[in-house]
Amino acid sequence: MHLASQNMTTQAAIQKEEAHEFQENEYVVYPVHGVGKIIAIEDRSFEGQTIKFVVIEIKEEKLVLRVPINNLSKLGIRPLFNPQTMAQIEDILRQRIRVRRMMWSRRAQEYESKINSGDPVAVAEVVRELYKRNDMDQSYSERQIYQQALSRLAREVGAIKGFDEEGAVQYLRGILDAA
Repeated sequence: MHLASQNMTTQAAIQKEEAHEFQENEYVVYPVHGVGKIIAIEDRSFEGQTIKFVVIEIKEEKLVLRVPINNLSKLGIRPLFNPQTMAQIEDILRQRIRVRRMMWSRRAQEYESKINSGDPVAVAEVVRELYKRNDMDQSYSERQIYQQALSRLAREVGAIKGFDEEGAVQYLRGILDAA
């Protein structure tokens, strides 16, 4: 599948999920922080106006965030991805990487942007492009970005498949090693 059509498919799925009504105990993805769990939906009053908030706990980062419900889609907060997206991610991880002749600083910026986009397909592309069977083949900054992308993707895959983060990392590496 062509990259532009992949991104359009993912964006369409994300837009469809924006209409999703969030519930307590549901896992969600906050693009900048990763996977969290909705621990409460509460009303707060400010200057005579009541605002509904979603309270999200992100254990890995030791965060509890209160986000106004009308800001969820603006911040890119979405439900976990669906089985079709999981299949797309697995396909991406199996693909061969293409050699890119671009300065590392430019690629690093692009990778960070993809990781923080909240698009699991883009994060999978970063994981695939930076994966090396031997960590010694990577620079320190490559390893850092790779670990960030792998962790972000593994948390979501783990939440979907019922693995802890380490189990999800092993699952993803198994796909990468088989490619």
